[in-house]
Amino acid sequence: MSNIFQRVRDITLATLNDHLERSEDPIRVIDNFLLKTRHEIEEAERLYHQYLVHANQMKRQLNQAEELRERREQQALMALKAGEELAAKLALQEKMMHEEKVIHYTELYEKSKQAILELEAQLQALKNEFQSAYDKRQIYIARMQTIHLQQRMNERTGQYGHQQVNGMFRRLEDRVNDMEWETNSIRDVRGMNGGYNGGFERESKLDQELQRLKQKLNTSKE
Repeated sequence: MSNIFQRVRDITLATLNDHLERSEDPIRVIDNFLLKTRHEIEEAERLYHQYLVHANQMKRQLNQAEELRERREQQALMALKAGEELAAKLALQEKMMHEEKVIHYTELYEKSKQAILELEAQLQALKNEFQSAYDKRQIYIARMQTIHLQQRMNERTGQYGHQQVNGMFRRLEDRVNDMEWETNSIRDVRGMNGGYNGGFERESKLDQELQRLKQKLNTSKE
């Protein structure tokens, strides 16, 4: 029996990649696919268990029909041995009825077993699709995390890039140079004032010495 579980959906695993390429939110696409696939798995599992119950019922009916067929066969033989041909015919009629049941239940049982095998294959395919999509989801999440981290790193690189760092140090260097120039200028000015005062004091002493010598000379002349 084919096509026991018909799956109708807008996205299949075969077309999932196409939808992911066109979507701005691949995680949402995968989540929708996983949700629908999970529902399909649950539906297939319910149908699978129903077929198991049905197959077991057909098997019990088959076993019962086979048992009654064999019993009526033995009863017909016993009736013939006893010379009761009418009873033998009645037993054979029931035996033939149970034989038809055996054929009928055998066919139903075989169909149920085939359906179970097909459902098992479909269930496994659905579970494989679910796992494949789930693994793809994990990969996309990891890729998105990598992209976000890279974006954050790029932002920080933009804020503290090589050129900006160099510019910051150039400005700092200019500021320090200005401070050094101001400091040196003040020191030079103070040095000039100190030199002038020192020269003035030496000149006064020199005049005093000169006057002293002149006085000494005048005194010696007298």
